[in-house]
Amino acid sequence: MIKGENTAGTALLLAAAPTGRSRLINATSVLPTLAAVPPSTLTRTPAGTIVELADPMDQQTVLTRVRAAAATAGPLSLLITGQLQLDARQHRLHLALARSTPPTVRYSGMPWDWLAGELKPRRPDSTRVIVDLVAAPDAWEQIRAYGLTLGHGMSLHGRVAPPPPRNRPAEPSYLQAVATLWRSGLNPPPAELHARAAAQAGHDGALLLAVEAAPAPVLGPAAPAPAAPAPAAATEDPLPAILAMAHAGRHGEATALAVQWERWNVRTHGAGSREAVHWLEVRADLAHVAGDAGGSCELWMTAADARLARHEAPDSSGVQAAVDRAHHQWQQLRDPHRARELGPHLVSLRLRVPGQRPGATEAVRRRLELLHAVPGALTAGQ
Repeated sequence: MIKGENTAGTALLLAAAPTGRSRLINATSVLPTLAAVPPSTLTRTPAGTIVELADPMDQQTVLTRVRAAAATAGPLSLLITGQLQLDARQHRLHLALARSTPPTVRYSGMPWDWLAGELKPRRPDSTRVIVDLVAAPDAWEQIRAYGLTLGHGMSLHGRVAPPPPRNRPAEPSYLQAVATLWRSGLNPPPAELHARAAAQAGHDGALLLAVEAAPAPVLGPAAPAPAAPAPAAATEDPLPAILAMAHAGRHGEATALAVQWERWNVRTHGAGSREAVHWLEVRADLAHVAGDAGGSCELWMTAADARLARHEAPDSSGVQAAVDRAHHQWQQLRDPHRARELGPHLVSLRLRVPGQRPGATEAVRRRLELLHAVPGALTAGQ
């Protein structure tokens, strides 16, 4: 505890990874360097509290500490290093804890959406999150497709790295670089700190995260986009506010606004234009955020068709991403009828866009055959 002024900040340092062969990162190795950082740099206030969790074992313990930190009124800095895994049943991201294994992570890890949920009520701009994470193979595929977020109003910087070579756990080199900069007396703005730490840590195929905090949009009735706004009037990008609505649970409003902007772009640039396809893909992402796997799958397939109709190459990044995301959403479906309905379209796309993962086309075919042979297969959890 750092005592002093009334306005106190909080810093929660969380280093978590499984013990034994499941460990992908030496998460706690950065804690000695962080311990040498001036406390006021960690909390961003002259007075505050620092909480350290090193290789915690229980998800409820972590949840309790995060909840207590999130409930504080002052600035909150959350520094997390560890590994992300998907649970096989619900396909949710979890921060693996000391006792986590791939089969048990659903019960022994910290769900990432729990963390987002605890931080969501905080005052905009009051939360800074810095992460240095390694993802297990299935988690990496999901993160590479959809990114990693914690919601609106929080500064999120860091990196997520793919799984390291076997028997060689990664080091949290990004967070180590951040701690070393702070320890040297430097405390640059978040964007500069991120850039310097990322450069020192190296890329290694990692996904870099750089989300600046922004004030939350004014709540209340959504102001629709103009029916036919002049391009000069559309000086602000509406996408951040739309995504904020979606992550706040206002899915209907977010979708309605996205539809209006898509229609405007269709009228202005044409149905197959790059701008119109962009908003079609925004709607696909919004369906994913809303938990509508079927709707998201269908929209991503429509986007892939539109890109191909624009004569984009089947191996181009935009086309492959659209088909890969459609495939991922189709795999999340638990409604056999809906999966059978969308499957043939996905097969036809996979024949044209096989992607970089061997066997993707055959995987769709096999699952579709199973759905026809055993109509209730998905309801049985397969």
